[in-house]
Amino acid sequence: MARYTDSVCRLCRRQGMKLFLKGDKCFGPKCPVERRNYGPGEHGQSRRRKVSEYGSQLKEKQKIRNIYGVLERQFRKHFEEAERRPGITGENLLRILEMRFDNVVYRMGWASSRNQARQLVRHGHFSLRGRKTDIPSAEVKVGDVIGVREGSRESEYFQTVIPSMAKKSIPKWLGMEVDGTSGRVLAAPAREEIDTVVSEQLVVEFYSR
Repeated sequence: MARYTDSVCRLCRRQGMKLFLKGDKCFGPKCPVERRNYGPGEHGQSRRRKVSEYGSQLKEKQKIRNIYGVLERQFRKHFEEAERRPGITGENLLRILEMRFDNVVYRMGWASSRNQARQLVRHGHFSLRGRKTDIPSAEVKVGDVIGVREGSRESEYFQTVIPSMAKKSIPKWLGMEVDGTSGRVLAAPAREEIDTVVSEQLVVEFYSR
């Protein structure tokens, strides 16, 4: 399966802002955006040219892709699905991305980053609708139950994470059981409940060219 293998911190520096791709590291003094607040590469510190309208749209598309960890082909499929659905295309796109299985695992608090959530899902630690699911892009639906599989609960990682679940804040469209081993999708997220700082309309304009 194709995936991005370069340093994710370069993506943040290229965007000129934190995309929170490394979990706790993004909040500490070792965050590369804090230490080197300029673009990566040989010409990162050189004076930048004025960005065109197309450049702004492309940059925003890349930012959303990087935040959710989706490669171009799959991102385009998500966009096409967003166009088919009734409502505002940009909001539909964000809602589809938010309801990916790996993102829901991250939002529940079982992982400190989407990249870590994706890895945990691929290793088969979670169940969706009562069945083991190791596909990060699987779309969850309202009413679906996501849980840590019994065999995984005894691992050192989950023995540390599960007891801390009660202290974590999760979005209102999700619900967590008291024991921290399972949760439920209560509703599809509204735009105001998605805290990802992006301009989805620029992505719509990019694909409408």
